[in-house]
Amino acid sequence: MSAVQSNRPRLRLDPESYRMLRQKILQRDHWQCQGCGALDGLEVHHIKPRGRLGHDAEDNLITLCWSCHRKVHRHGQQ
Repeated sequence: MSAVQSNRPRLRLDPESYRMLRQKILQRDHWQCQGCGALDGLEVHHIKPRGRLGHDAEDNLITLCWSCHRKVHRHGQQ
């Protein structure tokens, strides 16, 4: 999947397509938190949030454990 230009509407996938993309991101990141290296409690995080017009695209997603994911949301984006 390629990035969508900022002057176009954001890319937001249907639930099934997003589920498949999520699996692809987990595989790309070797099923490991990219923050601390944890192997369990994994979630896929939008680097630029959907609420700020972040895309459902590979280059906007990263694997984080639940703890690192919460820290990012509490203390701001990476």
